[in-house]
Amino acid sequence: MADPRGFMVHDRELPTRRPVPVRLRDWREVYEDFPAEKLRQQASRCMDCGIPFCNSGCPLGNLIPDWNDLVYRGHWRRAIERLHATNNFPEFTGRLCPAPCEAACVLGIHEPPVTIKQVEVEIVDRAWAEGWIVPQPPAVRTGRRVAVVGSGPAGLAAAQQLTRAGHGVVTFERADRIGGLLRYGIPEFKMEKRHLERRLAQMAAEGTEFRAGVEVGTDVGAQELLADFDAVVLACGATAWRDLPIPGRDLQGVYQAMEYLPGANRVQEGDIDEPPITAAGKRVVIIGGGDTGADCLGTAHRQRAASIRQFEIMPRPPDERPEADPWPTWPMIYRVSSAHEEGGERDYAINTTEFIGDGDGNLAALATVRVEQTFRDGRMSFDPIPGTTEEIPAELVLLAMGFVGPEQGPLIEQFGVHLDARGNVARGDDWATNIDGVYVCGDMGRGQSLIVWAIAEGRACAAAVDAYLSGSTDLPAVVTPASMPMR
Repeated sequence: MADPRGFMVHDRELPTRRPVPVRLRDWREVYEDFPAEKLRQQASRCMDCGIPFCNSGCPLGNLIPDWNDLVYRGHWRRAIERLHATNNFPEFTGRLCPAPCEAACVLGIHEPPVTIKQVEVEIVDRAWAEGWIVPQPPAVRTGRRVAVVGSGPAGLAAAQQLTRAGHGVVTFERADRIGGLLRYGIPEFKMEKRHLERRLAQMAAEGTEFRAGVEVGTDVGAQELLADFDAVVLACGATAWRDLPIPGRDLQGVYQAMEYLPGANRVQEGDIDEPPITAAGKRVVIIGGGDTGADCLGTAHRQRAASIRQFEIMPRPPDERPEADPWPTWPMIYRVSSAHEEGGERDYAINTTEFIGDGDGNLAALATVRVEQTFRDGRMSFDPIPGTTEEIPAELVLLAMGFVGPEQGPLIEQFGVHLDARGNVARGDDWATNIDGVYVCGDMGRGQSLIVWAIAEGRACAAAVDAYLSGSTDLPAVVTPASMPMR
Protein backbone atom coordinates (compact mmCIF):
# COMPACT_ATOMS: atom_id res chain seq x y z
CA MET A 1 0.00 0.00 0.00
CA ALA A 2 2.13 2.87 -1.32
CA ASP A 3 4.37 4.07 1.51
CA PRO A 4 2.78 3.14 4.87
CA ARG A 5 4.54 6.11 6.45
CA GLY A 6 4.06 8.56 3.58
CA PHE A 7 1.39 10.57 5.36
CA MET A 8 3.81 11.05 8.28
CA VAL A 9 6.54 12.42 6.02
CA HIS A 10 4.73 14.54 3.44
CA ASP A 11 2.16 17.30 3.86
CA ARG A 12 -0.74 17.77 1.48
CA GLU A 13 0.35 19.79 -1.54
CA LEU A 14 -1.45 20.92 -4.70
CA PRO A 15 -0.17 22.53 -7.90
CA THR A 16 0.47 26.25 -7.76
CA ARG A 17 -2.17 28.43 -9.35
CA ARG A 18 -0.86 30.83 -11.97
CA PRO A 19 -0.58 34.41 -10.62
CA VAL A 20 -3.93 36.19 -10.69
CA PRO A 21 -2.77 39.13 -12.87
CA VAL A 22 -1.40 36.62 -15.40
CA ARG A 23 -4.33 34.24 -15.60
CA LEU A 24 -6.92 37.02 -15.86
CA ARG A 25 -5.33 37.94 -19.20
CA ASP A 26 -6.38 34.62 -20.78
CA TRP A 27 -8.92 31.78 -20.44
CA ARG A 28 -6.50 28.92 -19.90
CA GLU A 29 -6.77 26.60 -16.91
CA VAL A 30 -5.42 28.18 -13.76
CA TYR A 31 -2.96 25.55 -12.48
CA GLU A 32 0.76 25.24 -13.17
CA ASP A 33 2.25 21.85 -14.02
CA PHE A 34 2.83 19.52 -11.05
CA PRO A 35 6.18 17.67 -10.99
CA ALA A 36 5.91 13.89 -11.17
CA GLU A 37 8.01 13.41 -8.03
CA LYS A 38 5.72 15.66 -6.03
CA LEU A 39 2.72 13.71 -7.27
CA ARG A 40 4.44 10.47 -6.24
CA GLN A 41 4.87 11.94 -2.75
CA GLN A 42 1.19 12.86 -2.64
CA ALA A 43 0.17 9.36 -3.70
CA SER A 44 2.39 7.97 -0.94
CA ARG A 45 0.19 9.72 1.65
CA CYS A 46 -2.57 7.16 0.98
CA MET A 47 -2.71 5.16 4.20
CA ASP A 48 -2.98 1.42 4.67
CA CYS A 49 -6.27 2.25 6.37
CA GLY A 50 -7.97 -1.15 6.15
CA ILE A 51 -11.36 0.17 5.04
CA PRO A 52 -10.93 2.77 2.29
CA PHE A 53 -13.95 5.00 2.85
CA CYS A 54 -12.87 7.02 -0.20
CA ASN A 55 -14.26 4.19 -2.34
CA SER A 56 -17.75 4.62 -0.94
CA GLY A 57 -17.39 8.39 -0.81
CA CYS A 58 -16.99 8.33 -4.59
CA PRO A 59 -20.27 7.64 -6.44
CA LEU A 60 -18.28 5.92 -9.17
CA GLY A 61 -16.67 3.53 -6.72
CA ASN A 62 -13.22 4.58 -7.95
CA LEU A 63 -10.46 2.19 -6.85
CA ILE A 64 -8.52 5.01 -5.26
CA PRO A 65 -5.99 3.14 -3.06
CA ASP A 66 -5.13 0.94 -6.05
CA TRP A 67 -4.10 3.75 -8.35
CA ASN A 68 -2.44 5.72 -5.58
CA ASP A 69 -0.19 2.72 -4.97
CA LEU A 70 0.46 2.27 -8.70
CA VAL A 71 1.46 5.92 -9.12
CA TYR A 72 3.77 5.71 -6.11
CA ARG A 73 5.47 2.68 -7.67
CA GLY A 74 5.66 4.31 -11.13
CA HIS A 75 3.21 1.94 -12.83
CA TRP A 76 1.35 4.67 -14.71
CA ARG A 77 -0.13 2.52 -17.45
CA ARG A 78 -1.64 0.11 -14.96
CA ALA A 79 -2.93 3.13 -13.02
CA ILE A 80 -4.96 4.43 -15.98
CA GLU A 81 -6.38 0.93 -16.50
CA ARG A 82 -7.61 0.88 -12.89
CA LEU A 83 -8.95 4.40 -13.23
CA HIS A 84 -10.83 3.65 -16.45
CA ALA A 85 -12.29 0.51 -14.88
CA THR A 86 -14.78 2.72 -13.01
CA ASN A 87 -14.70 6.10 -14.75
CA ASN A 88 -15.10 6.83 -18.45
CA PHE A 89 -13.95 10.44 -18.19
CA PRO A 90 -11.43 11.05 -15.38
CA GLU A 91 -10.13 14.15 -17.18
CA PHE A 92 -13.56 15.71 -16.57
CA THR A 93 -14.04 14.62 -12.97
CA GLY A 94 -10.41 15.35 -12.09
CA ARG A 95 -11.05 18.98 -13.02
CA LEU A 96 -14.71 19.51 -12.11
CA CYS A 97 -15.70 17.18 -9.28
CA PRO A 98 -15.75 18.68 -5.74
CA ALA A 99 -14.12 15.44 -4.56
CA PRO A 100 -16.45 13.80 -2.01
CA CYS A 101 -13.81 11.05 -1.94
CA GLU A 102 -11.42 13.42 -0.21
CA ALA A 103 -14.06 14.33 2.38
CA ALA A 104 -14.31 10.58 3.14
CA CYS A 105 -10.53 9.97 3.27
CA VAL A 106 -9.55 8.29 6.55
CA LEU A 107 -6.46 10.49 6.79
CA GLY A 108 -8.82 13.47 6.71
CA ILE A 109 -10.10 12.63 10.19
CA HIS A 110 -7.06 14.26 11.77
CA GLU A 111 -4.93 15.65 8.90
CA PRO A 112 -5.50 17.18 5.45
CA PRO A 113 -6.74 14.34 3.22
CA VAL A 114 -4.92 12.72 0.31
CA THR A 115 -4.95 14.78 -2.90
CA ILE A 116 -7.06 12.13 -4.64
CA LYS A 117 -8.45 14.43 -7.31
CA GLN A 118 -5.01 15.66 -8.33
CA VAL A 119 -3.61 12.15 -8.63
CA GLU A 120 -6.61 11.23 -10.77
CA VAL A 121 -6.18 14.06 -13.26
CA GLU A 122 -2.41 13.57 -13.50
CA ILE A 123 -2.92 9.88 -14.34
CA VAL A 124 -5.31 10.55 -17.20
CA ASP A 125 -3.37 13.53 -18.56
CA ARG A 126 -0.21 11.42 -18.67
CA ALA A 127 -2.11 8.60 -20.35
CA TRP A 128 -3.29 10.94 -23.11
CA ALA A 129 0.21 12.36 -23.51
CA GLU A 130 1.73 8.86 -23.79
CA GLY A 131 -0.88 7.70 -26.32
CA TRP A 132 -2.25 5.00 -24.06
CA ILE A 133 -5.89 6.06 -24.51
CA VAL A 134 -7.13 4.69 -27.82
CA PRO A 135 -10.54 3.79 -29.27
CA GLN A 136 -12.02 0.52 -28.01
CA PRO A 137 -14.51 -0.55 -30.68
CA PRO A 138 -16.58 -3.64 -29.91
CA ALA A 139 -15.48 -6.98 -31.32
CA VAL A 140 -19.08 -7.92 -32.16
CA ARG A 141 -22.03 -5.76 -33.21
CA THR A 142 -25.43 -6.78 -31.84
CA GLY A 143 -27.55 -5.13 -34.51
CA ARG A 144 -29.55 -3.32 -31.81
CA ARG A 145 -29.85 0.46 -31.89
CA VAL A 146 -30.05 2.87 -28.95
CA ALA A 147 -30.86 6.58 -28.99
CA VAL A 148 -29.25 8.65 -26.23
CA VAL A 149 -30.92 12.03 -25.82
CA GLY A 150 -28.50 14.52 -24.27
CA SER A 151 -24.72 14.71 -24.45
CA GLY A 152 -23.71 15.80 -20.97
CA PRO A 153 -21.62 13.49 -18.75
CA ALA A 154 -24.50 11.06 -18.10
CA GLY A 155 -25.44 10.75 -21.76
CA LEU A 156 -21.83 10.41 -22.91
CA ALA A 157 -21.09 7.74 -20.30
CA ALA A 158 -24.18 5.75 -21.29
CA ALA A 159 -23.36 6.14 -24.97
CA GLN A 160 -19.75 4.97 -24.63
CA GLN A 161 -20.68 1.94 -22.53
CA LEU A 162 -23.47 0.87 -24.89
CA THR A 163 -21.27 1.34 -27.96
CA ARG A 164 -18.57 -0.83 -26.40
CA ALA A 165 -21.23 -3.45 -25.68
CA GLY A 166 -21.79 -3.67 -29.44
CA HIS A 167 -24.97 -1.66 -29.89
CA GLY A 168 -25.42 1.05 -32.49
CA VAL A 169 -25.67 4.28 -30.51
CA VAL A 170 -26.82 7.66 -31.77
CA THR A 171 -26.47 10.60 -29.40
CA PHE A 172 -28.81 13.56 -29.95
CA GLU A 173 -27.94 17.06 -28.72
CA ARG A 174 -30.07 20.16 -29.25
CA ALA A 175 -27.10 22.55 -29.06
CA ASP A 176 -24.87 23.03 -32.08
CA ARG A 177 -22.01 21.10 -30.47
CA ILE A 178 -21.80 17.94 -28.40
CA GLY A 179 -21.05 18.17 -24.69
CA GLY A 180 -24.06 19.63 -22.86
CA LEU A 181 -23.01 21.70 -19.85
CA LEU A 182 -19.45 20.45 -20.30
CA ARG A 183 -19.41 22.45 -23.52
CA TYR A 184 -21.34 25.63 -22.76
CA GLY A 185 -21.75 25.69 -18.97
CA ILE A 186 -18.18 25.07 -17.79
CA PRO A 187 -15.83 28.02 -18.40
CA GLU A 188 -12.60 27.40 -20.27
CA PHE A 189 -10.50 28.33 -17.23
CA LYS A 190 -11.98 25.34 -15.36
CA MET A 191 -11.72 22.86 -18.24
CA GLU A 192 -10.27 23.63 -21.62
CA LYS A 193 -12.48 22.12 -24.29
CA ARG A 194 -9.59 20.23 -25.87
CA HIS A 195 -10.13 17.64 -23.16
CA LEU A 196 -13.72 17.18 -24.31
CA GLU A 197 -12.82 17.14 -28.01
CA ARG A 198 -10.32 14.31 -27.77
CA ARG A 199 -12.70 12.14 -25.76
CA LEU A 200 -15.45 12.75 -28.32
CA ALA A 201 -13.01 11.77 -31.08
CA GLN A 202 -12.31 8.51 -29.23
CA MET A 203 -16.04 7.81 -28.93
CA ALA A 204 -16.67 8.55 -32.61
CA ALA A 205 -13.84 6.19 -33.58
CA GLU A 206 -15.47 3.49 -31.42
CA GLY A 207 -18.70 3.87 -33.37
CA THR A 208 -20.87 6.32 -31.41
CA GLU A 209 -22.73 8.61 -33.80
CA PHE A 210 -23.33 12.22 -32.76
CA ARG A 211 -26.15 14.38 -34.07
CA ALA A 212 -25.85 17.94 -32.81
CA GLY A 213 -28.41 20.65 -33.49
CA VAL A 214 -31.29 18.17 -33.22
CA GLU A 215 -33.91 18.81 -30.55
CA VAL A 216 -35.93 15.73 -29.72
CA GLY A 217 -39.58 16.65 -29.39
CA THR A 218 -39.25 19.40 -32.00
CA ASP A 219 -36.89 18.42 -34.83
CA VAL A 220 -37.55 14.72 -34.35
CA GLY A 221 -40.54 13.27 -32.51
CA ALA A 222 -40.56 10.77 -29.68
CA GLN A 223 -42.61 8.30 -31.69
CA GLU A 224 -40.05 8.42 -34.48
CA LEU A 225 -37.28 7.52 -32.05
CA LEU A 226 -39.33 4.71 -30.55
CA ALA A 227 -39.95 3.34 -34.04
CA ASP A 228 -36.33 3.64 -35.22
CA PHE A 229 -34.51 2.48 -32.10
CA ASP A 230 -34.71 -0.56 -29.83
CA ALA A 231 -34.20 1.55 -26.69
CA VAL A 232 -34.02 5.21 -25.73
CA VAL A 233 -31.96 6.74 -22.92
CA LEU A 234 -33.09 10.16 -21.70
CA ALA A 235 -30.16 12.12 -20.29
CA CYS A 236 -31.20 15.71 -20.82
CA GLY A 237 -30.15 17.03 -17.43
CA ALA A 238 -31.93 19.31 -14.97
CA THR A 239 -31.81 22.49 -17.03
CA ALA A 240 -34.89 24.29 -15.68
CA TRP A 241 -33.25 27.08 -13.71
CA ARG A 242 -34.51 28.48 -10.42
CA ASP A 243 -35.77 32.02 -10.91
CA LEU A 244 -36.17 35.02 -8.60
CA PRO A 245 -39.67 36.40 -9.30
CA ILE A 246 -39.44 39.73 -7.50
CA PRO A 247 -40.37 43.25 -8.70
CA GLY A 248 -38.12 44.39 -11.55
CA ARG A 249 -37.24 40.89 -12.74
CA ASP A 250 -37.97 41.90 -16.34
CA LEU A 251 -35.45 44.76 -16.37
CA GLN A 252 -32.66 44.71 -18.94
CA GLY A 253 -29.54 43.58 -17.11
CA VAL A 254 -31.00 40.69 -15.08
CA TYR A 255 -30.04 37.32 -16.54
CA GLN A 256 -29.78 33.69 -15.63
CA ALA A 257 -26.26 32.27 -15.32
CA MET A 258 -26.93 29.90 -18.21
CA GLU A 259 -27.93 32.84 -20.38
CA TYR A 260 -24.58 34.45 -19.58
CA LEU A 261 -21.96 31.67 -19.49
CA PRO A 262 -22.49 30.11 -22.96
CA GLY A 263 -21.67 33.39 -24.71
CA ALA A 264 -18.21 33.51 -23.14
CA ASN A 265 -17.59 29.92 -24.22
CA ARG A 266 -18.70 30.70 -27.77
CA VAL A 267 -16.09 33.45 -27.92
CA GLN A 268 -13.47 30.85 -27.00
CA GLU A 269 -14.86 28.51 -29.67
CA GLY A 270 -14.32 31.29 -32.23
CA ASP A 271 -18.01 31.60 -33.10
CA ILE A 272 -18.27 35.27 -32.13
CA ASP A 273 -15.91 38.11 -31.29
CA GLU A 274 -17.84 39.48 -28.31
CA PRO A 275 -20.32 37.79 -25.95
CA PRO A 276 -23.96 38.90 -26.20
CA ILE A 277 -23.97 39.55 -22.44
CA THR A 278 -20.80 41.01 -20.97
CA ALA A 279 -19.66 42.24 -17.56
CA ALA A 280 -17.12 44.63 -19.08
CA GLY A 281 -17.06 47.90 -17.15
CA LYS A 282 -20.19 47.03 -15.15
CA ARG A 283 -20.98 46.71 -11.50
CA VAL A 284 -21.99 43.06 -11.22
CA VAL A 285 -23.96 41.20 -8.57
CA ILE A 286 -24.11 37.40 -8.65
CA ILE A 287 -26.99 35.90 -6.67
CA GLY A 288 -26.02 32.38 -5.59
CA GLY A 289 -22.93 31.12 -3.81
CA GLY A 290 -22.37 27.73 -5.43
CA ASP A 291 -20.18 26.46 -8.25
CA THR A 292 -22.22 28.15 -10.98
CA GLY A 293 -21.89 31.44 -9.14
CA ALA A 294 -18.12 30.94 -9.00
CA ASP A 295 -18.12 30.22 -12.75
CA CYS A 296 -19.90 33.54 -13.31
CA LEU A 297 -17.41 35.25 -11.01
CA GLY A 298 -14.33 34.01 -12.87
CA THR A 299 -15.94 34.87 -16.21
CA ALA A 300 -16.82 38.40 -15.08
CA HIS A 301 -13.25 38.93 -13.85
CA ARG A 302 -11.90 38.02 -17.28
CA GLN A 303 -14.39 40.35 -18.95
CA ARG A 304 -13.03 43.21 -16.80
CA ALA A 305 -16.06 43.97 -14.64
CA ALA A 306 -15.81 47.22 -12.67
CA SER A 307 -16.79 45.45 -9.45
CA ILE A 308 -18.34 42.14 -8.43
CA ARG A 309 -20.35 41.09 -5.39
CA GLN A 310 -21.61 37.57 -4.82
CA PHE A 311 -24.72 37.18 -2.64
CA GLU A 312 -25.73 34.09 -0.68
CA ILE A 313 -28.88 33.96 1.45
CA MET A 314 -27.34 31.31 3.74
CA PRO A 315 -25.02 32.32 6.59
CA ARG A 316 -21.28 32.03 6.05
CA PRO A 317 -20.18 28.39 6.52
CA PRO A 318 -17.61 27.57 9.21
CA ASP A 319 -13.95 27.10 8.35
CA GLU A 320 -13.78 23.66 9.96
CA ARG A 321 -16.05 20.61 9.64
CA PRO A 322 -19.11 21.23 11.88
CA GLU A 323 -20.44 18.60 14.28
CA ALA A 324 -23.57 18.31 12.14
CA ASP A 325 -21.40 17.01 9.26
CA PRO A 326 -19.28 14.26 10.87
CA TRP A 327 -16.67 12.37 8.87
CA PRO A 328 -17.06 10.77 6.30
CA THR A 329 -20.00 12.92 5.16
CA TRP A 330 -19.54 15.92 2.88
CA PRO A 331 -18.83 18.94 5.11
CA MET A 332 -20.51 22.29 4.55
CA ILE A 333 -17.47 24.50 5.11
CA TYR A 334 -16.15 27.78 3.73
CA ARG A 335 -14.32 27.16 0.46
CA VAL A 336 -12.28 29.46 -1.75
CA SER A 337 -12.23 28.59 -5.44
CA SER A 338 -9.75 29.99 -7.93
CA ALA A 339 -12.39 32.53 -9.00
CA HIS A 340 -12.83 33.78 -5.43
CA GLU A 341 -9.07 34.12 -5.15
CA GLU A 342 -9.17 36.46 -8.15
CA GLY A 343 -11.27 39.10 -6.40
CA GLY A 344 -14.82 40.19 -5.74
CA GLU A 345 -16.73 40.47 -2.49
CA ARG A 346 -18.66 37.57 -0.97
CA ASP A 347 -21.72 38.57 1.03
CA TYR A 348 -23.68 36.12 3.19
CA ALA A 349 -27.09 36.23 4.90
CA ILE A 350 -28.44 38.74 2.40
CA ASN A 351 -31.66 38.65 0.38
CA THR A 352 -32.60 40.64 -2.70
CA THR A 353 -36.16 41.99 -2.54
CA GLU A 354 -36.37 44.13 -5.69
CA PHE A 355 -34.55 45.02 -8.88
CA ILE A 356 -34.61 48.77 -9.38
CA GLY A 357 -34.65 50.34 -12.84
CA ASP A 358 -33.31 53.61 -14.21
CA GLY A 359 -36.62 54.65 -15.76
CA ASP A 360 -35.70 53.39 -19.23
CA GLY A 361 -36.09 49.67 -18.51
CA ASN A 362 -32.47 49.08 -17.50
CA LEU A 363 -31.21 47.73 -14.19
CA ALA A 364 -29.73 50.38 -11.91
CA ALA A 365 -29.67 48.83 -8.42
CA LEU A 366 -30.87 46.08 -6.09
CA ALA A 367 -32.88 46.50 -2.92
CA THR A 368 -31.55 44.11 -0.26
CA VAL A 369 -32.10 43.20 3.37
CA ARG A 370 -29.99 41.20 5.82
CA VAL A 371 -31.63 38.00 7.03
CA GLU A 372 -31.42 35.58 9.92
CA GLN A 373 -31.71 31.84 9.31
CA THR A 374 -34.41 30.28 11.49
CA PHE A 375 -36.11 26.91 11.82
CA ARG A 376 -39.78 26.36 12.61
CA ASP A 377 -41.26 22.86 12.79
CA GLY A 378 -38.16 21.56 11.06
CA ARG A 379 -38.50 23.98 8.14
CA MET A 380 -35.82 26.53 7.33
CA SER A 381 -36.72 30.15 6.70
CA PHE A 382 -34.96 33.51 6.51
CA ASP A 383 -36.33 36.38 8.55
CA PRO A 384 -35.48 39.95 7.54
CA ILE A 385 -33.53 41.92 10.14
CA PRO A 386 -35.14 45.32 10.76
CA GLY A 387 -33.06 48.32 9.83
CA THR A 388 -30.75 46.48 7.42
CA THR A 389 -32.26 47.44 4.07
CA GLU A 390 -29.79 48.72 1.50
CA GLU A 391 -29.77 49.81 -2.13
CA ILE A 392 -26.79 48.44 -4.09
CA PRO A 393 -25.93 49.90 -7.50
CA ALA A 394 -25.55 47.36 -10.32
CA GLU A 395 -25.82 47.23 -14.08
CA LEU A 396 -25.67 43.42 -14.35
CA VAL A 397 -27.21 40.76 -12.12
CA LEU A 398 -26.58 37.06 -12.73
CA LEU A 399 -28.92 34.52 -11.14
CA ALA A 400 -26.96 31.41 -10.17
CA MET A 401 -29.48 29.80 -7.84
CA GLY A 402 -29.40 26.25 -9.13
CA PHE A 403 -31.84 24.17 -11.13
CA VAL A 404 -35.24 22.76 -10.19
CA GLY A 405 -35.36 19.78 -12.54
CA PRO A 406 -35.76 18.83 -16.21
CA GLU A 407 -37.48 21.23 -18.57
CA GLN A 408 -41.17 20.54 -19.06
CA GLY A 409 -41.96 20.57 -22.76
CA PRO A 410 -42.52 18.56 -25.94
CA LEU A 411 -39.93 15.86 -25.17
CA ILE A 412 -41.47 14.81 -21.85
CA GLU A 413 -45.01 15.25 -23.19
CA GLN A 414 -44.41 13.18 -26.33
CA PHE A 415 -42.71 10.30 -24.54
CA GLY A 416 -45.42 10.31 -21.88
CA VAL A 417 -43.00 9.51 -19.07
CA HIS A 418 -44.20 9.93 -15.51
CA LEU A 419 -42.65 12.45 -13.14
CA ASP A 420 -41.92 11.93 -9.47
CA ALA A 421 -42.94 14.22 -6.60
CA ARG A 422 -39.92 16.44 -7.21
CA GLY A 423 -40.66 16.93 -10.90
CA ASN A 424 -37.92 14.62 -12.15
CA VAL A 425 -38.53 11.77 -14.59
CA ALA A 426 -39.53 8.76 -12.50
CA ARG A 427 -37.60 5.51 -12.89
CA GLY A 428 -37.52 2.08 -11.32
CA ASP A 429 -34.61 0.13 -9.88
CA ASP A 430 -33.64 -0.84 -13.45
CA TRP A 431 -33.53 2.82 -14.63
CA ALA A 432 -36.65 2.19 -16.72
CA THR A 433 -39.44 4.74 -17.04
CA ASN A 434 -43.09 3.79 -17.33
CA ILE A 435 -42.65 3.55 -21.13
CA ASP A 436 -41.25 0.25 -22.37
CA GLY A 437 -37.73 0.64 -23.71
CA VAL A 438 -37.28 4.19 -22.40
CA TYR A 439 -34.70 4.75 -19.66
CA VAL A 440 -33.49 7.82 -17.79
CA CYS A 441 -30.24 8.69 -16.04
CA GLY A 442 -28.35 11.66 -14.67
CA ASP A 443 -29.87 14.88 -13.42
CA MET A 444 -33.04 14.33 -15.47
CA GLY A 445 -34.03 11.55 -13.10
CA ARG A 446 -32.00 12.46 -10.04
CA GLY A 447 -32.25 16.23 -9.97
CA GLN A 448 -29.33 18.66 -9.94
CA SER A 449 -26.24 16.83 -8.69
CA LEU A 450 -22.53 16.20 -9.20
CA ILE A 451 -20.69 15.18 -12.36
CA VAL A 452 -19.56 11.94 -10.68
CA TRP A 453 -23.18 11.00 -10.02
CA ALA A 454 -24.03 11.72 -13.66
CA ILE A 455 -21.27 9.45 -14.97
CA ALA A 456 -22.09 6.74 -12.42
CA GLU A 457 -25.75 6.81 -13.41
CA GLY A 458 -24.91 6.78 -17.11
CA ARG A 459 -22.77 3.68 -16.63
CA ALA A 460 -25.36 1.87 -14.52
CA CYS A 461 -28.19 2.80 -16.88
CA ALA A 462 -26.16 1.47 -19.82
CA ALA A 463 -25.83 -1.87 -18.05
CA ALA A 464 -29.62 -1.99 -17.55
CA VAL A 465 -30.27 -1.16 -21.21
CA ASP A 466 -27.75 -3.77 -22.35
CA ALA A 467 -29.49 -6.39 -20.20
CA TYR A 468 -32.87 -5.32 -21.66
CA LEU A 469 -31.57 -5.69 -25.23
CA SER A 470 -29.36 -8.76 -24.79
CA GLY A 471 -30.87 -10.66 -21.88
CA SER A 472 -27.77 -10.20 -19.73
CA THR A 473 -24.87 -7.79 -19.43
CA ASP A 474 -21.17 -7.73 -18.68
CA LEU A 475 -21.17 -3.96 -18.22
CA PRO A 476 -20.43 -2.80 -14.66
CA ALA A 477 -23.22 -1.14 -12.69
CA VAL A 478 -21.97 0.71 -9.64
CA VAL A 479 -25.23 2.19 -8.38
CA THR A 480 -28.98 1.68 -8.60
CA PRO A 481 -31.62 4.36 -8.07
CA ALA A 482 -32.86 2.68 -4.91
CA SER A 483 -29.39 2.60 -3.35
CA MET A 484 -28.35 6.17 -4.07
CA PRO A 485 -28.33 8.72 -1.26
CA MET A 486 -29.16 12.28 -2.23
CA ARG A 487 -26.12 14.50 -2.17
